[in-house]
Amino acid sequence: MQHNLHHHGHAHSRANPGVPTRREFLSSLISAAVLAPWALGQTERQSPSEMAERFRIMSEDYEKEGLAAPFKGITTNGEVIPGLFEIKPSGVSAEPVRNAAEKFIASLTPVQLARTVFPVDDVEWRKWMNQHFYARQGVCFADMTEAQRQAAFGLIRASLSAKGFELTRNIMRLNETLAELSEDHVFLGEWLYYMQVYGRPSATEPWGWKLEGHHAIINYFVLGDQVVMTPLFIGSEPVKAPSGKYKGLEILQQEQNDGLAMLSSLSDIQRKRAILNFSKTGNNNLTEAFKDNVVIDYTGLQVNDLSGQARQRFRDLVHLYVSNMDDGHTRVKMDEVDRHLDNTWFTWIGGTQPESVFYYRVQNPVILIEFDHQRPANLRKFAADPMKPTQQHIHCVVRTPNGNDYGKDLLRQHYLAHPHST
Repeated sequence: MQHNLHHHGHAHSRANPGVPTRREFLSSLISAAVLAPWALGQTERQSPSEMAERFRIMSEDYEKEGLAAPFKGITTNGEVIPGLFEIKPSGVSAEPVRNAAEKFIASLTPVQLARTVFPVDDVEWRKWMNQHFYARQGVCFADMTEAQRQAAFGLIRASLSAKGFELTRNIMRLNETLAELSEDHVFLGEWLYYMQVYGRPSATEPWGWKLEGHHAIINYFVLGDQVVMTPLFIGSEPVKAPSGKYKGLEILQQEQNDGLAMLSSLSDIQRKRAILNFSKTGNNNLTEAFKDNVVIDYTGLQVNDLSGQARQRFRDLVHLYVSNMDDGHTRVKMDEVDRHLDNTWFTWIGGTQPESVFYYRVQNPVILIEFDHQRPANLRKFAADPMKPTQQHIHCVVRTPNGNDYGKDLLRQHYLAHPHST
């Protein structure tokens, strides 16, 4: 459970208690739910349908609180820096993504379509959480035919790099490992992931898609040949499969090790600036679910202090996360990052040894990356100390600050240039 999410135990009121809301689980048995550590005692005696209802109400509470303020974007001081993003040709075709989306949509039944397709500016886009108790919309991989699954994977594959696609699949596979280890195949598993489509795939109009599930959330916005792939959430518990169907599979080791290598390569003075705290006792990510408007000031080491190899190593670390997008749009995004490289900050919390747990953040006006070793959640029973963060539970988030998460700044500009009648 994230440290910055608090469950409020108040009774949840509904306008029409007898009418299922849009947030209802599609089915209580395939609802993506995971036992938050604090809920363990209260849920063990509950049936799956009781748990599903309890988790649905929690989901609605989080949403209500998280979406109380209109979208602004992540900033350093509450003010969005204007003029950072512009509608302009990227020179990289998005046609393969569009074609793959059309194939996926064509594979769905009318009932599935009704659950899966939303308007491009729908608030549903902001409704995501890593936690498995979250009530999700869209069509679930568990409910798809093999042909539909392949079409869904076709869309993800066309949108991501080979590395990004493999990482996404491996997160899904490791959720199967988690199901095996926690002996819970009802609420955990490889196929409890959902696809949604926003708008209609188009060469000129804005549209996009989302993958949502435990430890994998991809928001993918397209306008013409421009792409925004944030918020992006990638993680796992465990990150190395010790047994079972996917024994030996491991992920996010380069993200972990390259971050540490980056810190180690700094001079003593630079390292002193980068490290906020040597002690890491909890979860440190600041930009997970419903944190679209969080204010985070620059802190740590400014990259204009780096030269030569250290600067290249830093850029490579950023590229590691950006390059989960298809190769062409990765180049476009890295050009954007490079324009702000001097005004990029590197922040560290935690230890500095290979076995240490730590958190690091990369932040500039156009990108924010977080890496965090988290406390055990579903594998608490195996932990030496369930309150201490572990290298076996990792959360990473990539964001576009200053109003362009979900491509919202590009969408805003598009509507200004092309007023749409509602």
